[in-house]
Amino acid sequence: MAVTSVPSLFSNIAFKPHKARIGFGPGIRNRRSMLVRCVKTSVERRVTVKSGEDSLEICRVVNGMWQTSGGWGRIEPDEAVNAMLRYADSGLSTFDMADIYGPAEDLYGIFINRVRRERPPEFLEEVKGLTKWVPPPVKMTNSYVRDNINVSRKRMDVACLDMLQFHWWDYSNSGYLDALKHLADLKEEGKIKTLALTNFDTERLHIILENGIPIVSNQVQHSIVDMRPQQRMAELCQLTGVKLITYGTVMGGLLSEKFLDTNLSIPFAGPPLNTPSLQKYKRMVDAWGGWSLFQVLLQTLKKVASKHGVSIPTVAVKYILDQPSVAGSMIGVRLGLSEHIKESSAVFSLVLDDDDVNSIAEVSKKGKDLLRVIGDCGDEYRRA
Repeated sequence: MAVTSVPSLFSNIAFKPHKARIGFGPGIRNRRSMLVRCVKTSVERRVTVKSGEDSLEICRVVNGMWQTSGGWGRIEPDEAVNAMLRYADSGLSTFDMADIYGPAEDLYGIFINRVRRERPPEFLEEVKGLTKWVPPPVKMTNSYVRDNINVSRKRMDVACLDMLQFHWWDYSNSGYLDALKHLADLKEEGKIKTLALTNFDTERLHIILENGIPIVSNQVQHSIVDMRPQQRMAELCQLTGVKLITYGTVMGGLLSEKFLDTNLSIPFAGPPLNTPSLQKYKRMVDAWGGWSLFQVLLQTLKKVASKHGVSIPTVAVKYILDQPSVAGSMIGVRLGLSEHIKESSAVFSLVLDDDDVNSIAEVSKKGKDLLRVIGDCGDEYRRA
């Protein structure tokens, strides 16, 4: 389904001052002091997200497939699927996609058929495909919801979607509750294994849960720069058992050695911001505190990375995986164009000590409170 009547995920973000909403119930508070609470352990490779009897085991480092949608270089299908097999063979066997991510669901369909043919049955059980449905805010009838989910099932060549993550553009239109109730029916019919959200804020998650919708996770933007999920969302998640799956955790590659000691204010003095994700997350850096403060963060991360013999992105991902209620973190994959299996796998053995955590948190808190600048999780997708 082509979505042309709704805002683009890649559009410019207009940041405006935003007054944080009040909390919900006795357990929800809005305190910046809650930003950091890390657990000093190595990361288990797999985790189970669940709601009642619904459950799904995923890899904690998730392969994000937004990069197949255009803007990162031309994807050659055979090479892309070969790359997906290499990721899965290394243990990085969870893939995240969406109906609007170009050929992502189709590539997964080709990939999963090769897994069925070329790998043992027990390997197939470890592979998980998480997709999203991003409809325009039209009337959510049972037939409309069913028809769209059937498209994803066909493209991915699966009888049952491992996880369907639902996005909604307009909160003033309560049709999102109708859509979720129809999706819950499809789950009961065995067409969806687990039901989840993407870019929903704390208030709407609270409403959805009160309506008895069995949500296992909410996918939100979360990085050392963007700690909004730890201010309100994570506490509701802890109270209810909903988990967070994070994206933007390495900020499209900005959180890497490539951008260390660069000055983007001087033309051609640094690497080009030549992908949609780099452009998007550079705007987030600007809203948080600017390039100079971001350089302080990169220098701090480099010091920690060198101490442990890993890279900046590995530290950035581990720091977020250690945050409360975070089940998994996304790392975008440019299938067939570049590969970061070694860096991603290093996350599982990295242990950040108190000095590491405190030094990172100190720089993170020097930035602006993005909850007040932008709003709660996902609010940037609902600005005029």
